[in-house]
Amino acid sequence: MGIAVEKTQFHVLAVDDSLIDRNLIERLLKTSSFQDEQRDSVSLDEDQDHQDLGVNLIITDYCMPGITGYDLLKRIKKSSSFKDIPVIIMSSENIPSRINRCLEDGAEEFLLKPVQLSDVNKLRPRLMKGRSEDIDVPLIEQGQVV
Repeated sequence: MGIAVEKTQFHVLAVDDSLIDRNLIERLLKTSSFQDEQRDSVSLDEDQDHQDLGVNLIITDYCMPGITGYDLLKRIKKSSSFKDIPVIIMSSENIPSRINRCLEDGAEEFLLKPVQLSDVNKLRPRLMKGRSEDIDVPLIEQGQVV
């Protein structure tokens, strides 16, 4: 008799104002068996539980109109509802002070664009680490940043 093994599906919210970059991230995530949800901005509602969002990880661009990825990171980490969702920031600009500031303030990783499949594959162990505490860790939905 065989044992059925359920394949874990990770849900990733990709936040980037560039449709081209969002589509690239989507293809890379799907290649790595992640489920992707794309947004050009994100809304954080304190009344909403992060588990209602169905997201395990947020990948956000650093440079976006209206809010930077760093500002979004700060809002997520200050939120009692969303602070446990890992955040990955990506940018085409390799500015060490910016990278260090993001990592020091809670980003799990800082990826340089163009993001590669090898970058995406490095994310799975980070998600597995979070899954040991809560098997049903979900993610976020997007709208306008409030």
